[in-house]
Order: sequence, then structure tokens, then C-alpha cells
Amino acid sequence: MSILIDEKMRVVIQGITGREGTVRSKLMKEYGTNVVAGVTPGRRGEVVHGIPVYDTVEEANEREGPLDVSVIFIPAALVKEAALEAIAAGVKLLVIIPDRVPLFDVLEIAKIAKEKGARFVGPNTLGLISPGKAVLGMIGGRVESARDWFKPGMVGVTSRSGGITSAISYYLGRAGVGQSTIIHVGGDAVIGTSHPDVVQLFEEDEDTKAVVMFGEIGTSQEEGVANLMEKGEFTKPLIAFIGGAAAKSGTRFSHAGAIIEGGRGTHGEKVRRLREVGAHVVEDFNEIPKVTMDVLNNL
Repeated sequence: MSILIDEKMRVVIQGITGREGTVRSKLMKEYGTNVVAGVTPGRRGEVVHGIPVYDTVEEANEREGPLDVSVIFIPAALVKEAALEAIAAGVKLLVIIPDRVPLFDVLEIAKIAKEKGARFVGPNTLGLISPGKAVLGMIGGRVESARDWFKPGMVGVTSRSGGITSAISYYLGRAGVGQSTIIHVGGDAVIGTSHPDVVQLFEEDEDTKAVVMFGEIGTSQEEGVANLMEKGEFTKPLIAFIGGAAAKSGTRFSHAGAIIEGGRGTHGEKVRRLREVGAHVVEDFNEIPKVTMDVLNNL
């Protein structure tokens, strides 16, 4: 199985006629994602890679719905308006690709999403992919590489770094370890679906047998996963790598969500806490495939 996305879910792309929307809609459509509509105000009647374009999400939902997912390629300043429009139209999963979305906009999206029973991934995310089924966003870049790099299997992947998301899955695949779903949760300090949220979804997926997590300094996402393990709410084997070992207080590592402030969010504390609850924490990124294979062989 997979979490959040499969080949049947009906997808709309907001901002489909923009540069990124046009390029990434081609990737999604050719990979097999069930993209049924695009939205750009004032561009109704156009067609992008065989996908009909509408002025609003509500109109797209009436003509092509019901819509399950929206992938948003809208300039950061307009993301809140687009996201709230999708939620109002009944869409239950949003993938917010842009970075630098204003913090208070993200908080408002989160509030409304919770009220309406919706979920969002991002902002500042490459998206997610369920190998062999569907891709949302830009993971893989081109359909050829997405098909070559990401192999179906029983390991879930959750990552705070876009580039590392692809790298983990690529090297797992080369080692013969397939994945159920691969998620880049997003690089901002405030996001919609965090590591703890993702591992809980993997816990419920009977076909995911283990999870690989790429964590970083900053925020408390990794400690949140450790808390779930301690309480018995996440019971599957976890293989983890934490980036930013050399970072000191005040250091920003890669993106906005990875910054140490005072004694919070340090590499050492995250590693200590995860090991304390039984996670397989690796010191060398290159160890991830081997440790994952060992874990699977011992199940």
C-alpha cells in the first residue's frame, strides 16, 4: 500500500500554467498520477499536457471532481488564498511547494485545515511519491529518473531535506530496498505534516515494515518521533540519520527549519533521545542502506 497518495486519487494543480506548474504537471501526468484538472484564474479553456484548465478550484471540482488533492505552484504571497480556496472546495490534501510562505499565512492555513478535516504537506517541499503509483510535486525531476530511482517496496521514507529525500531513496533502491511512500515534509520552521505525523501514518500502513528518517538540527520533530516510540504509538523499526552534527547555537543549516536556538534542537540531543527509545541511528549517511537491509532481514 502507500500513505496519502495512490494512483486513484484525483489531483488538481493550482498554478498549472506557470513555468513550474507546466513542467511538473508533465512529470506527474506521465508518471501515472491521476491529474484531472488545473487551475489558473483567467485561463479557463486552456489545456496543459492534456489537462483541462479552469478559473477556480470550485469550478474544477464541479466539472472534474470530486478532487482529492491539490498541488500548489503559486507565488508564496498568494499561497494562503490558493490553499483556502482548495480547502473550501472540499480538497482534503494540499501539497504546498513554494518556500518563503509568510509564517502567519501558514498558521492560518493550518487552523482552517484542521477545522475542515484537511491536511497539507509543506510549505517548501519537493512533494511525495508512492513508487509505481503516483507523484505529487517535483520529486524525481523527470519521469524517466522518477521511474528509475524510486522502487516499490516496504520501507517508508520521511525527510526534512529535499535533496536528501531523493538521495536516500536512490541509494536504498540501488541496494534492492524498495519504498512504500517517500515524503519531503518541508524545510520551513512551521509545516503542515511533520515527522511525527508521517510515522503515525506509516504505523497504520500494513505494508510498510520499517521507516527511514532524515532529520536535522532545529525544531523538535525528531524528539516528537522518539516520544511516539516511547509511548508505543510508533512500533516499527526506525533507521535515522541526523544532519548538522557540527552546527553550534545560532547556526542555520540549509534552510529556515534547521536552526539551533539556545540548547534546543541540537544534534546531540536528537541522537540521544532517538537511541534511548531504540531507533537505529547511523553516524554515516552511507550506512543507511546496509542498516535498513539488516533491520528488514531481522523482522
